[in-house]
Amino acid sequence: MRIALDAFGGDFAPSPNINGAITALTDDPDLEVVLVGEREQIDPLIEESGYSGERLSIVESEGFVGMHEKPTDALRKKPNNSISVCWRQMASRDVDAIVSAGNTGAVVAAGLRTRLFLKGVKRPGIAVVLPTIRGRSVLVDVGANPAARPEHLYQYGVMGSIYAQGMMGIDEPRIGLMNIGSEEGKGTDLYRETHAFISNSPLKDRYIGNVEGRGLYQGEADVLVCEGFVGNVVLKVSEGMAEFMMKSMAGEVLSQLDGERETALAAFENLGKRYRHNESGGAPLLGIDGICIICHGSSDEVSIGNALKVATTFKAREINSQIAAELD
Repeated sequence: MRIALDAFGGDFAPSPNINGAITALTDDPDLEVVLVGEREQIDPLIEESGYSGERLSIVESEGFVGMHEKPTDALRKKPNNSISVCWRQMASRDVDAIVSAGNTGAVVAAGLRTRLFLKGVKRPGIAVVLPTIRGRSVLVDVGANPAARPEHLYQYGVMGSIYAQGMMGIDEPRIGLMNIGSEEGKGTDLYRETHAFISNSPLKDRYIGNVEGRGLYQGEADVLVCEGFVGNVVLKVSEGMAEFMMKSMAGEVLSQLDGERETALAAFENLGKRYRHNESGGAPLLGIDGICIICHGSSDEVSIGNALKVATTFKAREINSQIAAELD
C-alpha cells in the first residue's frame, strides 16, 4: 500500500502530518508513505523525529492551498500545489491513495478535474460516520456535490451501503433520505424525485423513506443520503453541538463533584472519543478510482495516522471493487 500524504494540508501542518505518517509506518510494515510538499521544510522534521526507515519518501510540490482560499482560484494560480500533486500521483498510479487535511473544496475540485471516477459513478460524494443511539450511521454527501440530481443521491445510497457493510460491519444497511419531514411528498423537487427514484430502484427493499434531521442521531437509518449543501450544514452543526454539549455537561457535573473528579473526567474523555474527528481519521470521497481520505483541518498526528489506516483498510476490503460491480 503506497499513499501520498499532503504534507502541507491542515491548520498545523507539516509537523503533525509527518509525525502521523511515521506512527503509521511504525505500526504497518507493508505501508509506504509519499510526503508531498517542499523538501526544505520536510527534511528537518524527519531528521528531528529520528526516523530512518526506507518507506518514507518525498515528492516536491510548490506551495499549498490555504484553508480560506477560493479553491478554483488557488488551483489555477498554483498548479503544482501539494493537493494537485497528490492527485497527479494517484492518476499516474504511482500511489494507491491520497490523504489530505487541507482545504476540502480544493481536494474535491482537484479530484473532479482528474475525472478519476469509478466506472458508472456520476459524481463522487464525501461520506462521514456519525454516532447514534443505536451505533453508527453513514451520511453521504457532506460537501462534494451541492448541485445533485436524483441519480446522484441514489448512487450515494449504493456507495454508502457498501461502505457501511465493508468498513463498519453492518449487514443489510437501512437507507434513508434526509428530508424536512418523514411523509411522502415532503421537500423540494430534488427530494421528491429522489424518493420516487430510490423507491423503484434495486435499493427499494432496504429503503425506509424520508428521515427528518432528528432521526439521524436516533439511528433511524444506517445510511442517510442528501445533497452536499444540506450534508455539510448537518455535519458542521453536529460538530458545534457536540462540542457545546460536552463542555456544558462537563462544567455542570464537575462543579458538583469533590472527590470523584478524576472518575468523571475519565468518563467524559471516553464519551468525547465518540465524537472526535481524530479517532475516525478522515472521510472518504466515495466514487473515486483510487482512494481519497479527507481529514479535518485541525487534524493532529493521531488523526493523520488513523486516516492512513482507514485508507489501507479501504483497499484491503475491496470497497471500490464492490461499488463498481454494483453500479455496473
